[in-house]
Amino acid sequence: MKAKCIRTLKFILIMAAGIAGCLWIYSTVDYFWNGMFIDWFTANYTNMYMLDNGAYVYEPIWGDVKWLLLRMMILGVMICIAVAYLTARYYARKKVRESVTETGAMIRRYMAKNLEAEEVFPPGYEEIAMQMSSIRNDIQRREQTLKEEVSRKNDLIVYLAHDLKTPLTSVIGYLSLLEEAPDMPPAQKAKYVHISLEKALRLEQLINEFFEITRYNLQQIVLEKESIDISYMLIQMADEFYPILQAHGNTAQVEAGEGLTVYGDSMKLARVFNNILKNAVAYSYRDTPVEISAQEQDGRVIIRFTNHGRTIPKQKLETIFEKFFRLDGARATNTGGAGLGLAIAREIVELHGGTVTAASAEELTTFTVTLPAAS
Repeated sequence: MKAKCIRTLKFILIMAAGIAGCLWIYSTVDYFWNGMFIDWFTANYTNMYMLDNGAYVYEPIWGDVKWLLLRMMILGVMICIAVAYLTARYYARKKVRESVTETGAMIRRYMAKNLEAEEVFPPGYEEIAMQMSSIRNDIQRREQTLKEEVSRKNDLIVYLAHDLKTPLTSVIGYLSLLEEAPDMPPAQKAKYVHISLEKALRLEQLINEFFEITRYNLQQIVLEKESIDISYMLIQMADEFYPILQAHGNTAQVEAGEGLTVYGDSMKLARVFNNILKNAVAYSYRDTPVEISAQEQDGRVIIRFTNHGRTIPKQKLETIFEKFFRLDGARATNTGGAGLGLAIAREIVELHGGTVTAASAEELTTFTVTLPAAS
């Protein structure tokens, strides 16, 4: 209320100053130009009469004077409106600039310091306070996720670097024995060669994990889409996995209806299914089937991979698709990789407009990939 009275008083003062200025200009010009305005008014809005005594009398032409006053009033009102509009516009823009500056300062203070929104934003800024609180919480979550990701990545690299020494030392050791004893019995030589080969393959796997980490950091996934027969792709993949499944004592059972097609990148989706199937085999019990099914439902193609193995705890299911996460949590085993397979799978599926989820209960783990069906 007080601010409104001040604004009204300012407006009245401005109007009074404007009128006084106009009167001053009028009188000044009329004085220096020898009564120009009076002469003009006399010539156009008065009649001159000469009295019997020879004196001249000027009588206003009231009709013309009335129209002159009306025009002057209209002009005065228009000037007042223009002055009021320009003044209001000026103060409005000034107020907006002050408000923006003030709001920016509050936002910077809120983001820079660990303060509650109520401590920074006054009443009337509830919506901005709520939005900024949400943004800061989101930034903090992202920063925490990034820190955890970097920490896991650094730990993984340290573990990989340490693990490289073990197979490398074994390979060098057994090859040295073979070189030092050329007359070694054939059976013992074959044993040492076999062990060296196993260690060399493990060394190759670890080096590939290093490349996987580097490639993931540098890559930008670009899709080259085409129509894909999902049923055929799954059957073909199960056939390609036969040696791996057989070595682990597992089998693949594929149940996919005909005509299931999606519009996507066949190479990228093959990598998704490959990563999920590889994970299923790695964590399956021996002599159990890996069940693969596909069906169309409500314009979506749903692909499921189910394996029999240890139940994955709920807390690990929530992070299983994070980068550099390994389910076994240890580097002593030969299962798993750099912890990027499922993270990459999720990115590819989401780029196709789909989703990938995992569920585990009663020693059954199911990965579900949902993709838009090709129209």
